[in-house]
Amino acid sequence: MRATHEVPSTPPYRALLSAAKARLRAVLDLPFVRRVRDTTRRLAEAGTAPYPPDVRRRLKILNMMAYLIAATTFLYAVQQSLMDFHTYAPMILINLALVATALMVPFAHRINEIAGGLLIVGAEYAALFGFTDFFSREGGAQLQYIIAAAAPFVIFDLRRIRLIAVIVLLGLTLHLCSWFWFPAIGRIGPGEQPVADSLYVQAAITTVVLISASVYYAFSLAERAKAETDAVLRNVLPDAIVERLKANPGGLIADSIDDASVMFADISGFVALTRRLGANRTVDLLSRIVSEFDALAVRHGVEKIKTIGDAYMVVAGLPDPVPNHTARLARMGLDMLDSVARLRGETGLNISLRIGLASGPVTAGVIGTRKFSYDVWGDPVNLASRLEGQSSPGRILLCPGCHAKLGDAFLFEPRGPIDIKGIGAQETWYLLGERDPPCRECAAAEPLIPSDRPRSRTAS
Repeated sequence: MRATHEVPSTPPYRALLSAAKARLRAVLDLPFVRRVRDTTRRLAEAGTAPYPPDVRRRLKILNMMAYLIAATTFLYAVQQSLMDFHTYAPMILINLALVATALMVPFAHRINEIAGGLLIVGAEYAALFGFTDFFSREGGAQLQYIIAAAAPFVIFDLRRIRLIAVIVLLGLTLHLCSWFWFPAIGRIGPGEQPVADSLYVQAAITTVVLISASVYYAFSLAERAKAETDAVLRNVLPDAIVERLKANPGGLIADSIDDASVMFADISGFVALTRRLGANRTVDLLSRIVSEFDALAVRHGVEKIKTIGDAYMVVAGLPDPVPNHTARLARMGLDMLDSVARLRGETGLNISLRIGLASGPVTAGVIGTRKFSYDVWGDPVNLASRLEGQSSPGRILLCPGCHAKLGDAFLFEPRGPIDIKGIGAQETWYLLGERDPPCRECAAAEPLIPSDRPRSRTAS
């Protein structure tokens, strides 16, 4: 009797979460919502076009802060007008002036990148002083000076630390002056204490929200920069090396590997081809080829070391040793030949690869301090490079060590001994393909390499 496996049901909370996400996506796709989002984006970008991306991001945040200040301040003016226009006339005028000033911030960006920030800081500082004078210190307007401890870092950028320090100290001074200069009872009567209490609550909430938003923005920038740096590192260094660098910044990273494999590939006739293709087509073609090779490196679990012009260097067995490093590179080399053959058919260009593969003990490490790189040295590196130069277009040339390691799992054609500069005469073989089907032991030993199709290839 065939066993049946019951598929576990989705937990209720996940189903609800998925439904909520679907409903949110549907709402966001509504025409009205899309128009609101487009309008908001245009308002945020107002006046920021001439600046670099980092400055534009900061100015867009400043624009949104200015719009928020304008909206909330206008609501305060309306609220005060409805309560008692005659009594609150001075505050209504200050609020309306602050609204107009906040709406001028995007236009101030045309002067320079700090003009809008200085405009909003000056207007806020003056308005808060007037509010404290009118409503007394019990109204809580002076609390918003504390925002100056965080917001200037977002508005002006750390490069202007002296300007930021002046603004922070001025905010602290105005806060203390507001506390000591203005009495506990202001121009409103004792019977209007609920108004003062309401203003204090609003001021406290505004202060906490804006400080929290400023700190969140600062931390989000730091996390984004960290993620971008990490991504760049992992694009140029193996993951294991990145983790070692993060654990010991500035430390020396050097390893001796008893046995690893090195492969060099070179596009034959590429220099002559570039003269015919021109710069744009040459770069586009080379980028396409290298991108496919990079994807193959990930698929076969090997490490790309570098490209030099149209030459491609990849290794296996380091920084983490694996027992089947030569087989991994052999399979990748065969796939690289297939990839170039397919590209040759698609483009009609006469392009082909020469590949050299060697194995043995190597040394690897990180060199440089600024534009550092992970590199590999040793006889296998030199030998693989020489074998690539001695190989034929569309073929992979192996050293004796690789031939022995691959054994009966692959098919070979003797090339005969060749003289390798600096090494001497070496017996060599062309790699033709992988036996069909692969042996079970090999398949079991290499679970990381997908076996999507059996391969038995001859050189193209």
